[in-house]
Amino acid sequence: MLSVERLEQTLEARPFQYLETTASTNDVAMRWLLDGAPVGSIVTANEQVQGRGRLGRTWYAPPGTALMLSYVLRPAVDDLPYVGMAGAVAVLETIQALGMSGVGLKWPNDVQIDGRKVCGILPEATWQDGTLLGVVLGIGINVRIDFAGTAFAHTAISLEQRVPSLDRAELLAQLAERLDAWTARLSADELFERWRAGLVMLGRPVSITTVTGTITGTAEAVERQGALVVRDAHGVLQRVIAGDIALG
Repeated sequence: MLSVERLEQTLEARPFQYLETTASTNDVAMRWLLDGAPVGSIVTANEQVQGRGRLGRTWYAPPGTALMLSYVLRPAVDDLPYVGMAGAVAVLETIQALGMSGVGLKWPNDVQIDGRKVCGILPEATWQDGTLLGVVLGIGINVRIDFAGTAFAHTAISLEQRVPSLDRAELLAQLAERLDAWTARLSADELFERWRAGLVMLGRPVSITTVTGTITGTAEAVERQGALVVRDAHGVLQRVIAGDIALG
């Protein structure tokens, strides 16, 4: 069970804020960042009622069912493309350390188990007069959400479907260590290579919905800063920066 006392035990000296209920941990973390939160500070909650995802989606995590956190960074501007990668790799390695197989990354940074989503990641940056003030890296991991009988029964999964009785406070501490390690070397080739190795769609048919339309073809490669390269039905290479991807 998450509590201030339990988090003090597992996170030790790391600055953190714990909320029983919040609209969005990213919003709380952003305010804290602007107030001077140290790098590596974490906001976490037992219930999140207005979590944000990509493309403006919102989602609700009932009390006690997920691990929701936002991690504070102050990266260099040139390292911004790698923040989401660092989050994805940190989650990937944390879940693999639980002994799970079939863990992979769905471009750009969803984490899956056997093709079903277990984690979403959303970095959000804040600027002032063209100067980057910092980034909060939002992460939501399904721990014990029951998707049976819902529209997500075949597309989402929770960790406890594979590993029972997880301690969310301990899981958060292990993830925080991986986040520290990878965000300290955002521009390292090792991070990009680890992220690319985790992707599950390279070489496979894909369909990507973007703000301008849908691109279908074969996912051939990813660029250093994260863009996906797709060869469409006409043999033309398309560079995709952001979008919703589905395997063909």
